[in-house]
Amino acid sequence: MHICEVFNSFISVWSSKKRTMSQTSYYAVIFTSIKSPNADGYDRMSEELETLVVNQPGYLGHESARNEIGITVSYWKDLESIKNWKMNALHQTAQKTGRENWYQAYKIRICKVEREYGMGEI
Repeated sequence: MHICEVFNSFISVWSSKKRTMSQTSYYAVIFTSIKSPNADGYDRMSEELETLVVNQPGYLGHESARNEIGITVSYWKDLESIKNWKMNALHQTAQKTGRENWYQAYKIRICKVEREYGMGEI
């Protein structure tokens, strides 16, 4: 299934704190995943990480949706901020548990956003 088809099939979408993007470029980390049937502890860890990430230097916000496939896009000031988040101790615990228990498959893409435009508030 193509990523655009996945977005159209999602039943729930949510967004973290309002992004304050400037006219300069920023980075997006796209995390696409398929959860395992046994995802014990996933929701609790997700809530803990969301509470933690909002105070992470360089974090600009995120958007997420899940149905059969989950997609979370987090926005960052620079590559150094992404690297620092990846090295956060709780985030590393979540990554390890995700690989071992929560995900059947996942892919991470890091992209530079050169510009954005749209209509209305998301």
